[in-house]
Amino acid sequence: MHLSAPRHHARLIALIALATLVFSPPLVLIFDRPPEAGASWLPLYLFVVWGLVIALGAWLMEHQREDG
Repeated sequence: MHLSAPRHHARLIALIALATLVFSPPLVLIFDRPPEAGASWLPLYLFVVWGLVIALGAWLMEHQREDG
């Protein structure tokens, strides 16, 4: 399947929108707990989501390079 340039750009823009959403303060604060409540999930959330965003971006760029 050939990935055209407009479709590729749309997918990259969708990835940027997704990254903006998952790093927005309301969603990030869900994983942050006060110190009295135990360990915070915030560092794990940030590292996992950041890694997924990087992996998706790399996959999209490699997919474009293979097809076109």
